Order: sequence, then C-alpha cells, then structure tokens
Amino acid sequence: MYSVEESLELIKRGAVGLLLENELVERLKSGRPLRIKAGFDPTAPDLHLGHTVLINKLRQFQELGHHVMFLIGDFTGMIGDPTGKNVTRKPLTREEIQVNAKTYQEQVFKILDPQKTEVMFNSTWFDQMTPADFIHLAAKHTVARMLERDDFGKRYASGQPIAIHEFLYPLVQGYDSVAMRADVELGGTDQTFNLLVGRELQKHYGQLPQIVLTMPILEGLDGVQKMSKSLGNYVGIRDEPNEMFGKLMSISDDLMWRYFELLSFYPVREIAEWRRQVDGQALNPRDVKFRLAEELVARFHGAEAGRSALAAFIERFQKGGLPEDLAEIQVKSRDGRLLIANLLKEAGLVTSTSEALRLIQQGAVRIDGERVENRDLALVTGSKHVYQVGKRRVARVEVL
Repeated sequence: MYSVEESLELIKRGAVGLLLENELVERLKSGRPLRIKAGFDPTAPDLHLGHTVLINKLRQFQELGHHVMFLIGDFTGMIGDPTGKNVTRKPLTREEIQVNAKTYQEQVFKILDPQKTEVMFNSTWFDQMTPADFIHLAAKHTVARMLERDDFGKRYASGQPIAIHEFLYPLVQGYDSVAMRADVELGGTDQTFNLLVGRELQKHYGQLPQIVLTMPILEGLDGVQKMSKSLGNYVGIRDEPNEMFGKLMSISDDLMWRYFELLSFYPVREIAEWRRQVDGQALNPRDVKFRLAEELVARFHGAEAGRSALAAFIERFQKGGLPEDLAEIQVKSRDGRLLIANLLKEAGLVTSTSEALRLIQQGAVRIDGERVENRDLALVTGSKHVYQVGKRRVARVEVL
C-alpha cells in the first residue's frame, strides 16, 4: 500500500506538468481507485520507445492500484488530428484503423497488465451520436478558445487554411473524457490543449474535471530530434533483441539518464546512485547502459533474450577484435541527414559511394555490429555509431 506522498513521487517521475496537483492529492486521499485515461490514435501499426513513455506511466498507475483505461481512437483516427506542424494529418480508413488497433493491443500488453487494463474504443459512443448531438457538443466551445491552441493560432495568423473538422478533434478527444468519466488523463506536452478541453467539457457535463498529467516527448537515438521512424532515430519495440540492444548502446551517456528516467522501471534512488558513481568515476557509464539495454530488451522479448543480447554485444564489441584506440571521425550532414553511402565515403571507410553501395549489397557493412541492408538508410545529425566495413576498416563516426 502506497502513501499519498509515495504515490505522488511515482506519478510525477519524469512528468512535465501536473494540473492540478492539489486536486489529485484530494482524490488520492479518498482511497478509491482513480480512473486513468490515455488515448492513442492507431495511425501506424508499430510502436517505438517514444510511444511507451505514456504506457510506462499507465503501468505505474496500475502498480498504485488505479483503474487504467487504454483508449484506442478508432473514431478520432478517421478525423485526423492536427499534427502541430501547420498541416492536417491525413485521416485513416476504418479498415486501416482496425488493423493497427489489433497490433497496438498486442504490443501494449508487453508493458501493461492485461488483467488490470480496460481497452476502450471511442467509436463505441460516437457511432451512437446524431448530427444534432455533435452540434450540441460543438456549442460548448468557441472559435476564440480554439485559436488559443498554438498551431491553430499560427496558421490563422499566416493565412493558412484550417478545416472545420480540425476544430472538432479537440472536442471529440475531450468528450472521450466525459464518456469515460476520467479522473486523470495522460498525454504528451503537445496534447496539453486537448487535455484541458476535456477538463472543461467535464465541467459542462457536471463531472469532476480530470487532472491533466503531461509527459515529455522522448528524443531519438540522436539525442536531438523527437524519436521517429521517418528520421531513422528510433528503437521499435518489435526490433530484434540484438538490434534493440545495439541501438540503445549507441546513445550518448547524457541521453542514457533521460532514457532511465522515462523508460526504466528501476527505482529512482538506485538510478541516482549509479549517476553519482559515474560522475565520481567509480562506475563506467557503459556498464550502466548495459543495465538499461538489458532491461528494455527483456521487457519486450523476455529475460532470457535480454541476457543473450548482452552476451552477444559483449562478444562482438569487447571480444570481437575492435581496437582500443578506435578512430573517432566527424562528418557533416546535408540538411540534417546523410545517406549511408555518403557517410562511409566522407569518413574514409570506402573510396567511393559506388563501392559503399556494392559492399552494402554484399553484406559487408555493419553499424554497431548489425548488418546494413538498406542502401537508402539516412543518418541524422547528432547520431554516433561504430561503422565497420569488412573486417579491418572500422571507426566511430559522428554526424554533425
């Protein structure tokens, strides 16, 4: 049984904002299990570690004894959420959403306890609503309030079009909280406006307004850009164990602590002690990174896979003949990205891009011990990996 203070410490771990903490304290004191909501639009079939930041927090709420509601936005996915990039996200078909939703459920239960998770679909209530119902819902918010959302305001000021359905999205997401009677809603910092709309709508419908807990957007392997498949700086939770382990070992020592905070289930005090020892040079940061990589591989592939990936990594890199004085090379990117063939040439590991492409095709190029198969692979600014061409040409290359 956790005290209110212990619960707050775990809930606030890694969080950016908590609105309003005093209301959360009062509900925790009540002793009843709180209804915890997080919504996910199934816009892509595969999740990466960036997506799991919210799911990890849901898991922590489960540990505290609260009722977790995992909402799949099969209805909102067909609207298309404004992305915050001054454009409208393309809506999905119901068939695409159903396929993605099934994959989501398979993946999230590698983190969440299925016995303590209620999976919900917002089509359950929205498919029952009439056009008149939607008009009544739209009447509960104003255009002026919608334009307070940063991306809407910027687009309006610059004369870029905003479709009416985009204004509906925050209302629809907000009404989810009404339908689910949420006590707490989790979301990324980019969702703050929508989460607050939910709070206001609950007031309109005579409910206690939800507490809003926002989590940060996880940086990718480069430590700069948001983790994204399109940028190639991601760790997919379906990545093979050795690939996942190698990617995690490639992150910087500074980024490692960020990943511990947002992705690890190790106790905060234990992580703090490791950091103190690393700062005092009593502990090698590589060995701490081993713990992070093994933990995350084990979470998605099992404990034995985590141990095997660690052993395989040590075999490749500590016993694999890599020189102690590994060459450190920096190469400049082009518009923040650099194709693998160009990187190898500029790093001096090949004499030409055509040679690089030929060696990739022959399976002779590796990044952090993993064979490169994609000739169009692009490395982003900030990435730093060990590149090996054949058996003898090897260097650690950083993209500037």
